[in-house]
Amino acid sequence: MGTEQDTTPPTLLHICSRVEWENARAAGEYRAPSLAEAGFIHLSAPYQAHLPANRLFAGRTDLVLLHLDPARLGSPVKWEPGVPADPDSMTFPHLYGPLPLTAVVEVTDFLPGPDGSFAPLTAE
Repeated sequence: MGTEQDTTPPTLLHICSRVEWENARAAGEYRAPSLAEAGFIHLSAPYQAHLPANRLFAGRTDLVLLHLDPARLGSPVKWEPGVPADPDSMTFPHLYGPLPLTAVVEVTDFLPGPDGSFAPLTAE
């Protein structure tokens, strides 16, 4: 696959821990472990963020959402399949390079509900 979707949302999101974000700010860029492992950084459209959050981070209370301006990412973004359990034909944005701090337009806490699960975001 690896194609761009018809319309990229005005904001893309990345989930990370507050410590990872603070380390990125000190380093001048963000390099998720997946960049070295898979060659890209996992991103989400706002309507998708709860899916990887529940799969990977259920119950964690140390997370933040990095709100990203796609025009400032500086490396290719490809929309590619997630995992088989995701809704049919859903693709996720993958950033093929480090995340420049200048692309981060907002950082918000990302907390699960009382049961430890993340609800879909209501607005972006």
